[in-house]
Amino acid sequence: MVEVGKYNTLKVVKEVNFGMYLDGGQDEILLPKRYIPAGLKVDDEITVFVYHDNEQRLVATTAQPLGQVGDIVMMEVADITPHGAFMKWGIMKDVFVPNSQMSVRMIPGNKYFVLLFIDEKTGRVTATEKIDRHLSNNDMTIAVNDTVDMVVFQKTDIGYKVIINNKHLGVLHFNEVFQDLATGDKVKGFVKNIRPDNKVDVSLGTKGYEKVGTEEERMIALLKASDGYLPYNDKSDPEAIYAFFGVSKKTFKMTTGALYKKRLISFTQTGIKLEEGA
Repeated sequence: MVEVGKYNTLKVVKEVNFGMYLDGGQDEILLPKRYIPAGLKVDDEITVFVYHDNEQRLVATTAQPLGQVGDIVMMEVADITPHGAFMKWGIMKDVFVPNSQMSVRMIPGNKYFVLLFIDEKTGRVTATEKIDRHLSNNDMTIAVNDTVDMVVFQKTDIGYKVIINNKHLGVLHFNEVFQDLATGDKVKGFVKNIRPDNKVDVSLGTKGYEKVGTEEERMIALLKASDGYLPYNDKSDPEAIYAFFGVSKKTFKMTTGALYKKRLISFTQTGIKLEEGA
C-alpha cells in the first residue's frame, strides 16, 4: 500500500518517453524523467517520495521535501489566497495551509512551524500551524537516557521549549545550552528527566559517559599541541570551556576526571597539565 506524503520503495514496471511508471498497487505512479537516476531499469526498485500533483494524480520524485507526513517543520510562505496559504515544500509542489489551520494570519516570505498531515476529506498532504493539539506527553514513547531528535520550538524564561521526536514537548534549560540556538533549529539530545507530571527535561548531545572516550583523546591531543598545559579547570567559566573545547562544563569535568584517574593528567591551581609519558 503506497503511503502518500511519505517515502516508498516501489518497483519499476515500465518505461516511457517522459519517465518511468512505478507499481503503486491499484495504480501506476509516474516518476518523471528528470528524477530518474542513471542505470535505473524495469523491475528495479527505487525509494521515492509520493504526493499528489495539481491534477490529483499521484506522482513520485527522488527530490527530498522539507518534511513528510507526521513531521513538524519550519516552512516559508510562498503565496496567500483568500482560503489559506501555500508553503514551500522543497519540491515541485507547495503545501496548502487552510485558514482554519492557521494560528495567526500568515505573511508571504515569513517562516512558520507547521505539522504535515493527510486531510481526511481530500486525501492530500496538508499543513497546520496548530501543532500543540498533535503533541502530547500523556502517552510517553520515550524514557530517561533515550537519544532523541529535537526541534527548537520557542524560547522561554527558563530555556527552550523543544519538540521531541515530533510527538512530545520538553524543555532544554539554559544551563544545558552552550551554543547559539534559534527557533527551527534541529538538534540531537537525550532525555535527562521525566517528572511525575510528565514534563520532560532534555539535554544536548549524547548521554554523559558515552562522550568521554572520544573527548579524552581530543583533550590529550589539545594538551600535546599546547606544550602539555591548558589554563582550564573546574573553576573556569562554562562559556570559556565551551568556547575552547566545544563541550559543556559537565562533560569537561567528567573527561578530566577520567584522565586524572588514569594518571594521564594532573590538576594545577590554574589549569590541567599533561603527565610525562602520556
